[in-house]
Order: sequence, then structure tokens, then C-alpha cells
Amino acid sequence: MSELTRETAGTAMGDGYPAWLREVRTALSINSQVVLYGNVRDVFLLPAAHGWEPCDLQTGLHRVLADEGYPHLVVADAVAGLGVLPPDPVTAKAAAEVVQRDNKPPWGPWKEKDGPLGPLSDVIERVTGADNERSAVLIDFASRLILDPGRLDPAEHAFFARCDRLSRVAYPKPAGGDFRPLFNPVIWAVNNERDLPIWLTAGNDDIRKIAVPLPEFGVRETAARWLANALAGYRDANEEDQRALERRLAEQTQGMTLRSMMAIARLAARMRTPIADIDEAVRCYRVGVHDNPWRASHLRSRMQSATERISSRVKGQREAIQRSVDIVVRAVLGLSGAQAGGNVSRPRGVLFFAGPTGVGKTELAKELTQQIFGDARAYTRFDMSEFSAEHSADRLIGAPPGYVGHDAGGELTNAVRQRPFSLLLFDEIEKANPRILDKFLQILDDGRLTDASGSTVYFSETVLVFTSNLGVTAEEYQIQAQADPLHAPFTREELENRVRRAVEHHFVSNLNRPELLNRLGDNIVVFNFIDADTAAEIFDVLVSHIRDRLRAEHGVDLRLSDDVRRRLLDGATANLGMGGRGIGSHLESALVNPLARELFRREDLAGRTVTVTDLRHADGIWQVSLA
Repeated sequence: MSELTRETAGTAMGDGYPAWLREVRTALSINSQVVLYGNVRDVFLLPAAHGWEPCDLQTGLHRVLADEGYPHLVVADAVAGLGVLPPDPVTAKAAAEVVQRDNKPPWGPWKEKDGPLGPLSDVIERVTGADNERSAVLIDFASRLILDPGRLDPAEHAFFARCDRLSRVAYPKPAGGDFRPLFNPVIWAVNNERDLPIWLTAGNDDIRKIAVPLPEFGVRETAARWLANALAGYRDANEEDQRALERRLAEQTQGMTLRSMMAIARLAARMRTPIADIDEAVRCYRVGVHDNPWRASHLRSRMQSATERISSRVKGQREAIQRSVDIVVRAVLGLSGAQAGGNVSRPRGVLFFAGPTGVGKTELAKELTQQIFGDARAYTRFDMSEFSAEHSADRLIGAPPGYVGHDAGGELTNAVRQRPFSLLLFDEIEKANPRILDKFLQILDDGRLTDASGSTVYFSETVLVFTSNLGVTAEEYQIQAQADPLHAPFTREELENRVRRAVEHHFVSNLNRPELLNRLGDNIVVFNFIDADTAAEIFDVLVSHIRDRLRAEHGVDLRLSDDVRRRLLDGATANLGMGGRGIGSHLESALVNPLARELFRREDLAGRTVTVTDLRHADGIWQVSLA
């Protein structure tokens, strides 16, 4: 694998070291202790003689300290015990003279009877108080030293109290021929800064907290160039294609660690992935599935006739269906958000269905699921009216550690983890708490979400559908219709403008979340009201469902007389304010219930044709006559 030049290294990473390591170097003269938190378990590219060298946190710290005249770094953790860098006998012997106690060998695991805290506090005191000698101690995996930083037992409290005192009484001093006053520092490496007791670091100017961030774009691009030689076809490509691959790999790994990028490169090399398809290796790493349903040939063939097939099931929504299919086709081709460039990890597709209740929003979501995944049930629905309270966000991403159910995970993150290729339906999104909506900002922007356990879930292969009843109300529509029965209450253009204004007002003025509206962009799909002709079509579809169920369950062929059909249709379409649900409710009350009552009284109906000849409503009860 070829190395990068030193000039390229300087451009990508300043003087060669990451910013957090340079800050550690600065802290040597002003802080007795340093807390490193965040991305501490990653791999870091450090300058080497002929380019870059991947190093872990321990090696990186040792490199910086060695440059500043520290001959060794004592490394301690709760599991492995005590060690030293560099791990050669001469260094170990010199370091042992600083940290050993009672002439016992200091290296190796802690004695079980002692536990780590007592011996470790002795090591810390010996290192920080060493005279005329440079020394430093790294407490690695410090998050594992104690169970709960908010509930310390007496031994734990005594340990951290001693560390607190040492941080305040230590002072910088020269050593040997180096007259610079520097500390012999204690360096803590934790996953989260709250993994240490708050009172240890809060308000303590002698302890510096330094965040170790995820690699920025320039670092990822440098890493991509360093890793690319292992990819099939990279060395044979021209320089322009090579640079394009490096940029794509850096863009697609936004929010990832360098350790993840190395794993992606190994995966791509093992799969012999061509450099033009590096996004397939990234996708496979994220979701853990090699097959990509979005590239299946049968998906394209289904989408070519999707508008006609969906229209046979969802009535009266020609414009909404065509608009939705266009957005899904764009998702299939991987062109969602293409105009923005850069981040390609956003969800495959995003749709916002707006319109009155009962007009087919949820049904259209199911039909889109059928067309994309071949199964109308391959979607996960969330009723956002259940998430009106701020604390209900825990249901989506999981309860924090220490709370009941924290080990169960979140409903949303679990659903995506189990089915990375799926449609997610968020019904009545306007009823969700505004703080919960902030979670969707991260999903729509970065295509990922971190659950309460710290695991990252990727939404880059999902389609998100939001539904809302915002816009023109059914009552307003009826008033307009009655005022001018000969014309439609609103033209399509007027309806779209009114609904879009209502959605914009709700997100901007009521929720104060204009940024969420911006993320939705032009993906708002406006649904029509149900008119009389559409209602008749829906009526016929629902009646056919009743016929199919009777035939399948009991072998009965159902017929309706012309008069019964007309009366049922008139009753079902008398008030279209509830849309298709109102038609279904009327059919259940006026036909299904009395029909079930009559059929229950009879036997041996299998294979027969039953005709409903009369329909009556008396004393609040519907009755039918059969022939």
C-alpha cells in the first residue's frame, strides 16, 4: 500500500497531529490532569517517516509525550492492570522505579483481593509527585472503573477524592536538562465526560476536558486516499477517477470513525467491489445486508406500472399517486437530494401526505410498500398522537440507562435495525411533541439516529412517509360545496395552495420548527377531498371486499338488489366529511351487522347465492331481508 506524502499530510491535519492531541500537548504546562472523552476508541492517522501511520489512543499519546521529553507512558485500566509504553525491558525497568511499591513488580493485572482503585491511586500519586523525572499515566477505559458515577461506594469515593486532591496540589516542574515547567499528567480516557463524578471535574481548572471528535471531512479524505490502494481497480484508474473515489468514500462515511472506514475497505477488498460501486460496500457495512433491493430488476418493472395498479386501489387521488410514484422512482434511482450533493446517507425517499381524514393517505402508503417491497405489510406504522408528551421520545429511541426498559431499545431504532429496507409511516405527525420532531431533523439530515444505548441506526435504505390532516377541513369543504353545488369547492391549484399554507403555518408558527419544513422541501403530497363519483367507486370496492370475505369464509355468493344498493350508497355518501372511513362505517352498520345476524340463524349456506332484497332501519337497528 503506497503512502501519502508529508506535504499532503500537513494540508489535511495541520502539523500532522489531530487537534485533540495538540491540545494535550498544550495542557502539559497548565493542567495536572486531562479527561479525553468521545471518539477515544477510534484509530488515528499520525505522521510517519513516509506518510501516515494508523495508531490507537495509547500510541498517539505516547508519540506526543515522547516528543515533549517524556521517556515513558504508564498505562492502567481496570481489566489489564498496569503496563508501560514503549513496552521494552529498559523502559519498563525505568518506569518501575517510579510506580513500583515495596519492590514488587508493578506490571500486569491487579491482584483480585486489592482491586484496581487502591493500587491505582498509589500509582497516580507516585507519577504526579515524581521529582526530576518526566512521567505520565493514562487511565484507559476509565468508564469501566465504577458502576455509577452518581452513586459511589466508600472505596470509590475515597479514590476520586484522592485524585481530586492530587489535581490541586500537583505543580509543574523542570526535569533533567529540560528547564520547562511541565506537569507529570494524569490522563483519563472515557466514553462520555459524565462517566466520571461531576464534582471531580466541575469547576476544577486543574483538570482539562478535551473532546475527541469523529473525523472531519479532510481527515476522512486523507484516510480514503490511504485506504484506496486496497480497492479493486484503483491503481489502474486515472488520477481524476481516483480523486473522485476518495471524495465519494469521504462523503459517504460522514459520521463514521476511521476504524469503520478501514472495515469498509477490507469488506470492499474481500468482495472485490469495483471502485465505481464503493457505495455498495458502505451500504453493506451500515445495514449488514449484501443484497440491495433498490437495485433489483423486478423493482424497476413494478414501478413502471405502479401508477395504474395503485389507482385501482386508491380512488380519486390521481395527482397524489403520480406525485408519490415520481418521488419513489427518484428514490429507486438513488437521486433523492442529488441537487444538494455531498451527503448521500439521507433516507432513500421522504413523502409528506397532507389532506383530510379518510381520503387514502394510509392506503397509499401501504400500496407504495407493496410496489417497492412486494408486501403491503412490510411497513412500520407509528401513531404520532401517542407521542404528544416530551418524555415519549424514549419509546422511539429507548430509555436512558438506569431507567425501566432501557435494555429493550426504542420502537423506531429497533424497527430499522430489524428491517433496514422498509417503509416507515408516521401518522398524524402534527400531533407529536415538538421536541420529538427534533429527532427527525437528524434523520432527514444525516440519515442516522443514535439510540439510548449509544448504537447508531442508519435510515439510508428507508422510505419515510409522514401524514397530516392539516389544510382545508371537511366542514369548510362542505360549506363551500353547498354554496355552489354546480362547481367543485376548490380547484386543484387552490387546494394545494391552501394545504401548503396550512402546513407551513403549523410548522413555522405553531411548532417553531421551520427547519423541519425545509427538510421536507417539495415532497408535500396534497390529497383531494372525496367527491360523489369517487365515493361511489370506493363504495363498490368495499362491497366487493365484503363479497370476497363471505365467499372465502363461508362459500356464500352475495348479491344486492338494485334498490338495496342505491339505498346503501345514498346513506354511505350522505356525509363525505369522514371520507372513505365514513363509507366503510356505514356499510358495517347498515349491511355487515344485519347480514351477519341473518346468516348466523341459517345453516347449510355453503355454495349458495344470497341476495339482499330489502333494507330497513327501525328503532335504531338495521335489518335486511334475504332471498
